[in-house]
Amino acid sequence: QGILREGLEDVKQFFKANGSCRLPLSPSLLVKGIVPRDCSYFNSNAVPLKLSFQNVDPLGENIRVIFKCGDDLRQDMLTLQMIRIMNKIWVQEGLDMRMVIFRCFSTGRGRGMVEMIPNAETLRKIQVEHGVTGSFKDRPLADWLQKHNPEEDEYEKAVENFIYSCAGCCVATYVLGICDRHNDNIMLKTTGHMFHIDFGRFLGHAQMFGNIKRDRAPFVFTSDMAYVINGGDKPSSRFHDFVDLCCQAYNLIRKHTHLFLNLLGLMLSCGIPELSDLEDLKYVYDALRPQDSDADATTYFTRLIESSLGSVATKLNFFIHNLAQMKFTGSDVRPTLSFAPRTHTIKTSGRIRNVFLCRHERVFNPSKGYTYVVKVQRESPGEVAFVQRTFEEFQELHNKLRLLFPSSLLPSFPSRFVIGRSRGEAVAERRKEELNGYIWHLIHAAPEVAECDLIYTFFHPLPRDEKAAGTNPTPKPTDATWARPLGKVGGEVKLSISYKNNKLFIMVMHIRGLPPLQDGNDPDPYVKTYLLPDPQKTTKRKTKVARKTCNPTYNEMLVYDGIPRGDLQQRELRLSVLSEEGFWENILLGEVGIRLRDLDLAQEKMGWFALGSRGHGTL
Repeated sequence: QGILREGLEDVKQFFKANGSCRLPLSPSLLVKGIVPRDCSYFNSNAVPLKLSFQNVDPLGENIRVIFKCGDDLRQDMLTLQMIRIMNKIWVQEGLDMRMVIFRCFSTGRGRGMVEMIPNAETLRKIQVEHGVTGSFKDRPLADWLQKHNPEEDEYEKAVENFIYSCAGCCVATYVLGICDRHNDNIMLKTTGHMFHIDFGRFLGHAQMFGNIKRDRAPFVFTSDMAYVINGGDKPSSRFHDFVDLCCQAYNLIRKHTHLFLNLLGLMLSCGIPELSDLEDLKYVYDALRPQDSDADATTYFTRLIESSLGSVATKLNFFIHNLAQMKFTGSDVRPTLSFAPRTHTIKTSGRIRNVFLCRHERVFNPSKGYTYVVKVQRESPGEVAFVQRTFEEFQELHNKLRLLFPSSLLPSFPSRFVIGRSRGEAVAERRKEELNGYIWHLIHAAPEVAECDLIYTFFHPLPRDEKAAGTNPTPKPTDATWARPLGKVGGEVKLSISYKNNKLFIMVMHIRGLPPLQDGNDPDPYVKTYLLPDPQKTTKRKTKVARKTCNPTYNEMLVYDGIPRGDLQQRELRLSVLSEEGFWENILLGEVGIRLRDLDLAQEKMGWFALGSRGHGTL
């Protein structure tokens, strides 16, 4: 910090002598001074500087940039240029992936400037709001977006931005082989846009722990990202949209394989260590698989998504990075509450006179459970507010208080564990009494505890509280994804059917809205097809089994060879969806018969078919 202050003095002297200058990032950025109080440094290996310059335009905000010394930013510039070209290809094809592409400029050997994107945070900072093991939890990203987008339509827009930008990042980082992906170089904007930073390793040159590659998954796609997309911990039809977006974006880039190989080939002699021979170009060639058909590439990328989502190595890598960063965390960093967008104090909010937990309410969104309504009275006459908090949020407050104060100053917290049934009205009622005692003792604790910022932030109304305004609404499920009307059976299957060179191709893409099993559990569905008439049962084809889901994704190609075009008119595709039951007989979840004469197979047919009891389906 001392060295930084000394260096900033030199910069101030430069501006005194020269008045103003243009930033190398863009000639349009004209600055007249430095803002020392807004300048700091990052804790990564190269210790980049975070600098804030005064804008010459009196109506313009300060211009914030990162200055790096020790990294070859030509590689970052090249990577960002490749991503910019990918984005142009997508946009020209009518696919806006909502990509965030920032400026980066190398100003000399091993040094340069990078644009800072406002209103963005690293995944590490978001995850550690839920503790050092936050990278293993599913809710941190969704909770953070909800905190910054409290209105329902705002949140839905943020989730939409997240789905598109996350899909774009998955494709771009895979094709370019971008490595060293940890949670400090992936960022999320409050608007839901996700983007990657720091491209010090690419074209598959992964960091190693001995003989083990640090980047074990094809790309970074973790369960907390899937939680945002699905709107919960179960697969939903929005995940189908995400997979389709990824595969569509991947296939569009594959059409321009030669463009990327030529552009990167021009840079072979520029001296970038990780782009120096034909093996590096071969990495991109192998990633784009130009020899594959679009259908084969769709199947391939779907398996990559499944592999990345199932990788424990990525979360472990994030966790190790969290631990490594803990040694850099200064003692002056105060804990904050993950669900509160900003900190409130006794000065800004007014002294609390009394708190009382009035009642509990059943909630269904974002997940089923109970919330507790607390009446907060302040010393200002007539100032009463109602806030809603879950048991988990009370527990987070207590855990954060324990980081600041010894246990002797804090009241004991009610036990999380319940003998017998772990949910239900009786448990909520019991917890209500226990939490009431806890918050009373908290407000009447020693002044350094009772008047601390954590407590005043906890009891400050959030946008969701203002919406409730102390009313007692009739609880109803608000997430239509899971509200399945009684009596609806079957669901729908998305197929792509095509015919070429005496081969019938059936791409089984997604299924949505399958009924749960009789015991209430989600099925283990798979698809089985026959091409009727088939007295010998020789045309049976099957997909893999998806586990515990009513909305599975397959993207598997089932092929029937040696089918003359004249035979198509007499054939019927019989498709069944079954749940695998181990030792017991598999359970039929729905089926559909498709007469091929009803389809014009001169070109590919894609769409959703309704599943039900035996009958003929329509597209």
